[in-house]
Amino acid sequence: MAKTVSLVLGSGGARGMTHVGVIRWLEENDYVIKSISGCSMGALIGGFYAAGKLDTYVDWLCELNVIDMLQLLDFKGSGGLVSGEILMKKLTELIGDHQIEDLDMKYTAIAADVTAEKEIWLNKGSLIEAIRASISLPLFFVPYHLNSRDLIDGGVLNPVPIAPTFNDETDLTIAVNLGGSVDPAYDKVVDLDDGSTSQKIVSYLKSIASPEFFTERKSMYKIADQSFDAMQGTIARMKLSAYPPDVEIEFPRNLCGTLEFTRAREMIDHGYKTCKEVLGES
Repeated sequence: MAKTVSLVLGSGGARGMTHVGVIRWLEENDYVIKSISGCSMGALIGGFYAAGKLDTYVDWLCELNVIDMLQLLDFKGSGGLVSGEILMKKLTELIGDHQIEDLDMKYTAIAADVTAEKEIWLNKGSLIEAIRASISLPLFFVPYHLNSRDLIDGGVLNPVPIAPTFNDETDLTIAVNLGGSVDPAYDKVVDLDDGSTSQKIVSYLKSIASPEFFTERKSMYKIADQSFDAMQGTIARMKLSAYPPDVEIEFPRNLCGTLEFTRAREMIDHGYKTCKEVLGES
């Protein structure tokens, strides 16, 4: 008999592609997702799934190379490196125009209002706007102005948003935490000058920020990225301890870099395999 699921999808940048693998395993094994609560990349993946466009997004993303991705980023923001306008135009083309109230399942995206120091639940109105607000990674994306608030990435306050599922009438709450403890097996330094990207890309990055911002081994970007991940990991542990889900699927926060979306297929496979390991015998 099918089990109904409230699925909580955490924040974590490119690690969020593991969410796709989790969803695919659940669908193949008689679980029916009735509710999604997502933060940042979890809000994006969850939103595309709720709109019936997840495969469209995955197919598009997996065809991109690093240069394609850079062309989606308009480095002209105020309050962040990237305004997000080009990226969101493309995502809107992929997902279409949806109102959250019209989706076939309950959906909540989490953003943060740092001025008011509170998390914001976006569970009505434009789906694509809710996604844009939730993915507003500090320093990288410009905050998104919505409903008279300047909103940033919900992971700042609640990287694994379980609370929106409390009143769901489902059999299981499954939380996917992308902020697990560092696993030395995945701990590696990515140096943009070591041949991992083309020199053309490195030159472009240097042209829109100081060379040290991206390319030094202990760059400002890397320190900020590690600090944000550490903060989210600590908050996630506290949230999950206070409100434990029925099932937690955890991924180490150093599984891949926040912006390593060229590893999407690898992350999807990893998510599928891990979900199978956690739930396959239940």
